[in-house]
Amino acid sequence: MAYTLKVNGRSTSVDVPADTPMLWVLRDVLSLKGTKYGCGIGQCGACTIHLGGEAVRACQTPVAFAANKEVTTLEGLSADGTHPCQLAWQELDVPQCGYCQAGQIMSAAALLTKKRNPSDADIDAAMNGNLCRCGTYLRIRQAIHRAAAIASSSVAKPSQSAEILAPSR
Repeated sequence: MAYTLKVNGRSTSVDVPADTPMLWVLRDVLSLKGTKYGCGIGQCGACTIHLGGEAVRACQTPVAFAANKEVTTLEGLSADGTHPCQLAWQELDVPQCGYCQAGQIMSAAALLTKKRNPSDADIDAAMNGNLCRCGTYLRIRQAIHRAAAIASSSVAKPSQSAEILAPSR
């Protein structure tokens, strides 16, 4: 069956079964490789995407559920890697192996759209369920605080204030 998706600001149609997980639609049909396969049961967070602004697990989200909703992947956070989370991750050299980091960044970006200056408790709650085999949790928390600071300093510039934490279109 054909489904219309709005992925990273672009409308596209995919012809797949209704129960096809968004993970495979993104990776195999649309060739967006930023969304990673981790566990396949929604427990690790490596496949986190935004659906209607909410962080969801792509491996557990059927394409039929995502139809006609805004889908944002890591590639859609910014065209040039300048989303505050991407900048903070690079600045603080967060990844070790890096495999889980796309999902970590997507969860962090969703948190920062809701809470511009999250506490450690807010971060822990939002990031709970995003697993990192390398144990970079402290650097992830530091990077989220840094991303919040980057975003708040950018908000002072009117041309970027509405765009800094929103996905690029």
